[in-house]
Amino acid sequence: MINMMNLKTTSLALACALAWLGGLDVAEAKSKTRPNIVFFLADDLGWKDLSNEGSKYYESPHIDRIAREGMKFTRGYAACQVCSPSRASIMTGKYPTNHGITTWIGDRAGEAWRGTRRNDTHLPPEYDRALRASEITLAEALREQGYKTFYAGKWHIGGKGSWPEDHGFDINKGGWDVGSPRGGFFSPWINPTLESGPPGESLPIRLGNETAKFIEAHKDKPFLAFLSFYSVHGPIQTTPGLWKKYRDKAESAGLAKERFKFDRRLNVRQVQDCPIYAGMIETMDDAVGIVLDKLDELGLDKNTIVCFTSDNGGVSSGDAYSTSNTPLRGGKGRQWEGGIREPYYIKAPGVTKSGGTSAVPVNGIDWYPTLLELAGVNVPAKQAVDGVSIVPLLKGGKIAKRPLYWHYPHYGNQGGEPSSIISQNDWKLIHYHEDGRDELYHLANDPNETTDLAKRETKRAKQLRKKLDAWLKETKARFPTKDTQADLAKREARLKSIASDGKARLEKQHANFLKKDFKPNKDWWGSTPVD
Repeated sequence: MINMMNLKTTSLALACALAWLGGLDVAEAKSKTRPNIVFFLADDLGWKDLSNEGSKYYESPHIDRIAREGMKFTRGYAACQVCSPSRASIMTGKYPTNHGITTWIGDRAGEAWRGTRRNDTHLPPEYDRALRASEITLAEALREQGYKTFYAGKWHIGGKGSWPEDHGFDINKGGWDVGSPRGGFFSPWINPTLESGPPGESLPIRLGNETAKFIEAHKDKPFLAFLSFYSVHGPIQTTPGLWKKYRDKAESAGLAKERFKFDRRLNVRQVQDCPIYAGMIETMDDAVGIVLDKLDELGLDKNTIVCFTSDNGGVSSGDAYSTSNTPLRGGKGRQWEGGIREPYYIKAPGVTKSGGTSAVPVNGIDWYPTLLELAGVNVPAKQAVDGVSIVPLLKGGKIAKRPLYWHYPHYGNQGGEPSSIISQNDWKLIHYHEDGRDELYHLANDPNETTDLAKRETKRAKQLRKKLDAWLKETKARFPTKDTQADLAKREARLKSIASDGKARLEKQHANFLKKDFKPNKDWWGSTPVD
């Protein structure tokens, strides 16, 4: 006689098992239909460093393709004017004030700033020196939903214990503590997470190939491939062949007699004609092409979101003085548009239309919620993001108007001043922490920020300043403190020397880059570059 109780129990268990298995099938099917994501992040690439952005000197056909086939944001911004804060903001969806990394990791703070001997009026505040373990990164949010995650290239948002593999990336090729490539852009280099290739191997090309290999190996499941170039950060290095190509191009266009002008703290490059830097852009663009070609070859281009941006403005002053962001004022490290406005492109098949453009201001904090929405993944409840999804813009719609904020209480190596910014409805207010003054610009009428309207538009300036102060208080922003030991006479003398003797040295050095017999050293870059 059949035991009816046992039969009922068995049937119930079987039903539960089938339901569970069915749930797995549904989850797996859902995972397989999610789009892949390829994210290209350039380092120190300026707003006008691409041919599709108006450069007549640099050549970037593969990156231009992303802009042409997707949506191009003409007012795309980084979350900070230097690298580490911007990178952390992309990973977390938060403003630097909220994730705590407010300057490049390794920058001096507090009394240690006196060691720079700049005699600045203030001491910059301390900052977080690694991405917090409590942050749920973009990679972690996607991996939780079945994505395979890959990182290649520059990290610079934490030392060992806070590398890409500690923040949601399954594979890490080349990401570690530093912000510039130890040993340079040609093998052999010094990198604990990326073995050197044969002598003369190009670092960006190697990173492109590593990314393409990952894509091929994981083509059957959704993936996030994050290619974060060390290019075009210093040291500026290229091959003899590319140097000659762009040297000749500059000569054909007519060599400039003067390239720099002094603007407040440092000399600023006004002309794009550095053949070394131009060669670096072409090589990085070739690496982007390697990845795009692999997507095409595998038929993944129809289900892969492709993003491209940079972490801060082009280096027009300080470091290698390698590019010009004109007509925008300033560059990396500085509070003007040249320091924060970036190329900002998204190609999302089935969502974006080819050749789309948008003038709506968007920010590095927006990548996180945007990519999660495109992937069909909810923003984790515990991750309080500051950014908004710009998917409606990708579809031709609108998002609510909002102010955008920046807070950089530090001194940039490129002449930046401790400042905070609010930008809303084409108006931009910059508050300076050294002397408390405000500058106000109307970006639509004055994109190069030459006319300060703060004294003429006093009511508007006060309204914006009130909003900015409230935001700084809400986010518990840290501020610089007055340095009573600063020798302002010495600082003034240093700035005068930079404006005169320093400018003369720069003019001579950069003219030398274009001489027919230019050679940086006996064997170019310490290895044998391959053209």
